[in-house]
Amino acid sequence: MDTKSEKWHALHAETASINWKDLERFFAKGNLLRVASDLDLVDAALEVSDDNKATVEKWLVEGLLTGVSNEEATLWSKGDSNLWSVVVLPWILVQNRS
Repeated sequence: MDTKSEKWHALHAETASINWKDLERFFAKGNLLRVASDLDLVDAALEVSDDNKATVEKWLVEGLLTGVSNEEATLWSKGDSNLWSVVVLPWILVQNRS
C-alpha cells in the first residue's frame, strides 16, 4: 500500500529535469534552494509546501537544504549538472543527480 499523500504525488508529477540557464534568474533573486542528494527532492518540497518549520529548519542547520552557492552556480553554468527541480512558490527546489 502506498503511504504517500495525494499532495506528494502531485509534487512528484511536477518534478522535471531543468537546465541551469532556466534557473539563473531564480538564483539571482535568491529563490533557489538546493536539496542534498541524500534527501528526497519531493519529500523536501512537501515539507516546504506544508511550511513545516521544524523539519525545514533542521535541514537548513544540517546543510541538507541550502541556498545555491556561487561556486555551485558556476559549475552548473558550465554544464556540470544533472538538475531535477520542483516548484514550491516562491521557491524552486533543485537537486543535482549525478
